[in-house]
Parts: sequence; structure tokens; C-alpha cells
Amino acid sequence: MKSFKLDWLLLPLVTIGVALAAWHIYSAHDRSKDDSNYFPGPAETWSDSKGYITDPLAYRGEQDQGILRFTWKSLYLVGKGYFLGLLLGVPIGLLLGLSATFTKAFDPIIQIVRPISPLAWFPIGLGLFKGLDGAGLFTIAFCSMWPTVLNTAQGVRAVPQDYLNIGKVLKLSRLQTLFKIIIPAALPYMFTGFRLSLGIAWLVIVAVEMLTGAPGLGGFLWQEYNALNYRHIVMCVIAIGLIGFLLDRLMSLAEAKLRAAT
Repeated sequence: MKSFKLDWLLLPLVTIGVALAAWHIYSAHDRSKDDSNYFPGPAETWSDSKGYITDPLAYRGEQDQGILRFTWKSLYLVGKGYFLGLLLGVPIGLLLGLSATFTKAFDPIIQIVRPISPLAWFPIGLGLFKGLDGAGLFTIAFCSMWPTVLNTAQGVRAVPQDYLNIGKVLKLSRLQTLFKIIIPAALPYMFTGFRLSLGIAWLVIVAVEMLTGAPGLGGFLWQEYNALNYRHIVMCVIAIGLIGFLLDRLMSLAEAKLRAAT
């Protein structure tokens, strides 16, 4: 048991150490070729970016804030778009799972629009809602809802017929059957969809903030890209990855508790 826990702690640390060493070696090699234009190494990135991390709540301007301030603004926008996506995705998924006619009518459309990039949906949202905030929420919600839609539909279709027969024996109405039998049975599938949707919402936020110029991790990354400040760009990329990892772990823990409870 102890060795198992050590593996989960030590192996990632070893991998991170190897990645940092490779990064340092590449940066040193790149600098040896052109000292005026090279990719910064880990030490330089930390030296130039540590002010954003050691003073995470600092506010020096709209696009010059501590990392936690940027993170909060991004998470707030993601949260609104994500929950809007759930409000849309769950009913659509239920209809797909319950109605073969609805599936035949809408599944081809869903399969067409689902792979389209958020960079393509944002101008559509801008045309529909006539504002950057509305376009951003539309893009996050619309791009992140599809895992919820598909997993909810799969969960409904996977409900055992015996469960439905019990509903008939108890003479439950369709609405009672939906809320007392179908949704509870499909909830593990739905929660998997929720988890995947959250990951996509976090991916989309970078594109949305780049396009809107909103203050957040994506907006700051875009600003530093325009300034070609690779030290801050790398810091943003690492922060986005770490926060995405934490969000996924939190959802994974919630999903595990749900499965244990059911």
C-alpha cells in the first residue's frame, strides 16, 4: 500500500524532473545558436514570472494582475458557460435517449456541429447576441455541452428493462418514471459527461478570452503573445494545465463518490 502511494507521488515527480531537464537543455542549446532570440529556460521563466505567483492577488491594471485574479476571472466565465451548457445538454440528451424519432431527426445535425472549432462558433455568437460577453458564453456553452448530451443519451439507453418494468408495475406516470427511475439509473453516465464537458469548457476559455480581450489567463496569454514574452506565455500555459488538472481531479472524486453511493 505504501509503495503504491509512493509510486503515485514519486513517478510524476521524476517525470516532471526529466521534463524540466529537457527544457533546460533545449533552452541552453537554443541560446548558444542565437543569444538575442532564444526560448527561455525554467530558471528564466520563474525569475521573470514569479511576481505573478508570489503575489497572486496583486492588481496593477486590467491585464496586469496576480495569477489568482486571472484564474478567478477565467473560472467565473467558465462556470457560467458550463452550467448553461448543462441546462441545454441534459434535456437534449434525455430526448435523444428516450425518443428514437428525435434521435433520427437530430443526431446527424449534432454530429455535424459537434466537431466545429470554438474559433468558428465565436463569430456566430457575436452575430446572434451582438456583444462580446454573450458571444463568449454562447461559445463555451455550445462547445462544452456535447459530452453531456451524448453521455446522457447513452445512460438513458442503458437503463435496464427490468427497471422500466418495475415502473409499469407501480403504475408510475412518464414523468415519475423519468425522475424516479431513468435519471437515477443514468446518473453515472451523465456525470461522466459533466466531467468531460468541464474539461472542454476550460479548453474553450482560452480561445474566448483571446478573441474578447477579457482579463483572464487566456486574455493575458494573448497579450503576452503579442509582446512575444515567452516567459509569461509559458507561465500561463503551465497555470492553465494545472488548473485543468485540478478541475478534472475534483470532478473525478465527485464521480467516484457518486458511483460508490449508487
